[in-house]
Amino acid sequence: MMKRQISSLILSTIAVVTLQMLRVTAQVTQDAPAGRPEAIINLAIPEGVQLVKGQWRYSDTKIIETDFRSPGADRKASGPPNRTYDITPHAGGADFDDSKWQVIPADTLDERRCTGKLCFNWYRINITIPQKVGNFDPTGFDVIFETVVDDYAEVWVDGKLPLVLGQTGSAAIKGYNAPNRVVVGRNVKPGQQIRLAIFGANGPLSNPPGNFIWIRSATLDFYKPNTIANIQPDAGGEIVRRDLALDTIVPKNAKIEKLASGFQFTEGPVWVSDGGYLLFSDPNANTIYRWSPDGQVSVFRTKSGYSGVDIGEYKQPGSNGLTLDKEGRLTINEHGNRRVTRLEKNGVLTVLTDRYEGKRLNSPNDLVYKSDGALYFTDPPFGLPKVFDDSRKELPYSGVFRLFNGKIQLVSKDLKGPNGLAFSPNEKYLYVGNWDEKNKVVMRYEVNSDGLLSNGKVFYDMTKAPGEDAIDGIKVDQQGNVYVSGPGGIWILSPTGKHLGTIIGPEHPHNLAWGDEDGRTLYMTAQTGLYRIRLNIPGIRP
Repeated sequence: MMKRQISSLILSTIAVVTLQMLRVTAQVTQDAPAGRPEAIINLAIPEGVQLVKGQWRYSDTKIIETDFRSPGADRKASGPPNRTYDITPHAGGADFDDSKWQVIPADTLDERRCTGKLCFNWYRINITIPQKVGNFDPTGFDVIFETVVDDYAEVWVDGKLPLVLGQTGSAAIKGYNAPNRVVVGRNVKPGQQIRLAIFGANGPLSNPPGNFIWIRSATLDFYKPNTIANIQPDAGGEIVRRDLALDTIVPKNAKIEKLASGFQFTEGPVWVSDGGYLLFSDPNANTIYRWSPDGQVSVFRTKSGYSGVDIGEYKQPGSNGLTLDKEGRLTINEHGNRRVTRLEKNGVLTVLTDRYEGKRLNSPNDLVYKSDGALYFTDPPFGLPKVFDDSRKELPYSGVFRLFNGKIQLVSKDLKGPNGLAFSPNEKYLYVGNWDEKNKVVMRYEVNSDGLLSNGKVFYDMTKAPGEDAIDGIKVDQQGNVYVSGPGGIWILSPTGKHLGTIIGPEHPHNLAWGDEDGRTLYMTAQTGLYRIRLNIPGIRP
């Protein structure tokens, strides 16, 4: 017994150390410099402010008492009335009138301001992209505003302070006297106006210091496109074209780009349009990460699938598939906890389902919403430590389930390892992939009016394809083409089941998601790295 306890302790320690090392890697990825900018405008000198036709304005900020409400049963401010605190003014808005504020010269930003101790203040400036910066033409470049405020800062850009869970830096507080680097413009044009508002705070807040707030530096840095995010524009790989029809899907000059690396096993990506970023799982590291177009990689959610004392036994304890419901709420398949959950807007985690007919689910893998709000998900035992032979396994099969209005239904148990799944554009069919080295098939089921499945048929068989990988993630574009993570890469199949070609990446992509504003970028989670490729046809996404 003692040996087993020591062995378990060692495994747990290794898991924790590995996760810590991964977090360090992700942090390095996030903070990696974007390289040398092509031009810099120093907003802390009069010449710089004159170049952007700006003017710094300043205001102290007061802490005031205000009416509010205590937490209610919904954990929102719906309970009994109370008294709390607020600040005034709220000056982050783009249309905020600061005309009566104090005008301060650029070369006085380093003067100590506010009242000292626990205090806050605002700095505001409106800038205009100039025609020239010396001999440099800024047209088409990306612009970062970088500032260091003693001690903390939040940066509003054009009236917005975008925040997501796990965010460190950018517009949010980066750290003690740390640089906030915020992308304020992409593909900018001369004459373009940008409104900046910097909220300063004296700190540390828990031990207010005997000093004041001041700006150490403030610059606009101009970068060539893609250099901010440290994107590797041609990461290698290959596009295998088996049919001329692929040219209408994958441009002939398409390149696979590498966005980030250093992970253990990336999975389950989903693009969040409200904020413009990608979330993806690392089930091995028990973490959900966030990647933003400025190259930041941050931890969105730790312990994303399991926090049990026996976590050292698990290879993939964390979350796997991720998607969004109609309200934009993140829905999560948790391997170790063997359940499907939903992250509410207020941060509360709701368990949607964890059992079928009184028995615990295996380890929910991938998931997709139908337009009527029904959630379909696959439930192989791949998240259990001993997979099919695990004593914790309660269901004798690997099912495909439908969850609607709180009711869970088994809609298929045909496959040994049901994995990725996706609806056809008209939702007449549901495609389900099988992770089974002896039966690498994509099934196509008819979706009945009651949401159940029928007439399951093999849509495509990859069993004879070389390689150990079977069928993983599946997505569909708006013209009905099916993208399958199969042996060797992403197989692109026509709506009639014809193999048009394969995207072979530097690493094998196990899952995929459509992203960006137009939905034509295919993001691929591939083991230790995150990749993307631009395509001609937009995809179907939540």
